[in-house]
Amino acid sequence: MKKKHYKILGGLLLSLFLIVWACNYRIDSATEGKTYSELSELPKNRVGIVLGTSSKLAKGGANPYYTYRINAAVKLYRAGKIEFILVSGDNSTHYYNEPKTIKKDLIKEGIPAEKIFLDYAGFRTLDSMVRAKEVFGLQRVTVISQKFHNERAIYLAEKKGLMAVGFNARDVSARNGAKVQFREYFARVKVFLDLLFNTQPKFYGDKVEIK
Repeated sequence: MKKKHYKILGGLLLSLFLIVWACNYRIDSATEGKTYSELSELPKNRVGIVLGTSSKLAKGGANPYYTYRINAAVKLYRAGKIEFILVSGDNSTHYYNEPKTIKKDLIKEGIPAEKIFLDYAGFRTLDSMVRAKEVFGLQRVTVISQKFHNERAIYLAEKKGLMAVGFNARDVSARNGAKVQFREYFARVKVFLDLLFNTQPKFYGDKVEIK
């Protein structure tokens, strides 16, 4: 009986592995050539969208994902690759207003306040992409995050009718980013579940024109 149970368990684990692999492969292949690490190769878009991360701070100091995304956004703006910045993040608690915090740091780096727009309901990457199109009226956008996140965001954006390319912020070392990278595998599985069930953003709200 135990042998039979082991076979069933092995089959389930193999099936899970194949599902995760297939979802990751699909997103990788569909977004190939749509993310950029070099400014000279990146096409210009009117708006760049900075995707939030869990917190500005991490254990032991500043959250590098946060810092590198800020740096990438500033780099794009200064190079004239974007004219406006849409900050999309989580504002679901009284303790951390992610979009407002990012805006303050962008202003410290010299980005004019009137060039920064805030999406307070970017609770998930899906929400950020759908709201960029439906609430902020964008047709094309440059996504600013790490490469693995850009790929997922671009895949979702295009499935929702928003044309997108990504500018890759500096990545975090394998050792320091292992937990995030591991979660990403399953986040990509969730992408296909959300598309299958036509999951909608938590909020829509009034339309905002970026100008």
